[in-house]
Amino acid sequence: MRDRKALRAWERMAPRYDRSMEFVERRLIPGGREWVCSRARGHVLEIAVGTGLNLPLYPADVRVTGVDFSPAMLAQARRRADRASASVRLCEADVQSLPFADGAFDTVVATLSLCGVPDHTVAVAEARRVLRSGGRLLLLDHVGSTWPPILLVQWLVESVTARTAGEYYTRRQRPVVERAGFRIVEARRDKAGVVERLMAVKPDR
Repeated sequence: MRDRKALRAWERMAPRYDRSMEFVERRLIPGGREWVCSRARGHVLEIAVGTGLNLPLYPADVRVTGVDFSPAMLAQARRRADRASASVRLCEADVQSLPFADGAFDTVVATLSLCGVPDHTVAVAEARRVLRSGGRLLLLDHVGSTWPPILLVQWLVESVTARTAGEYYTRRQRPVVERAGFRIVEARRDKAGVVERLMAVKPDR
């Protein structure tokens, strides 16, 4: 189960989350959400859907199931779901223990979310479990920088945010994805290596 302190922090953040993300969206990840959503296919699971910033960006021919552990974040997401071109269903769930059958989805999406999961290795393993063979894992996240001075700053910030909100800044998702058995198809690092985009595929065997 998710940490209660982290849940309280995200519940408080929900009404102002979009505004707080304006700088990140504009300066750090321009086009990142569009990159992810344009590659989604079939039945899509978005883990830690948050306020639903991705929902208007999905193609009309996909079906999206979005999960989050924060009811307040989901309440914000429902407003966007009503305006999305894609079919959207939202539900409360822990991404470390997904309530779905093996191989239930064609695509799993995680944007700016694995940085806030207590055990991101478990979340990636769960994503693999619920993906069908040949299914896509699409990730966009802030990760530990490739430039040591920035990485040091990230570590200092993380020493506070990991305790107060369960937010991590020095994680690197690609090694976790590869160890989970995915095959990397596309990968890109930007902004001194702080931002990472990944598309990976679950092999047939």
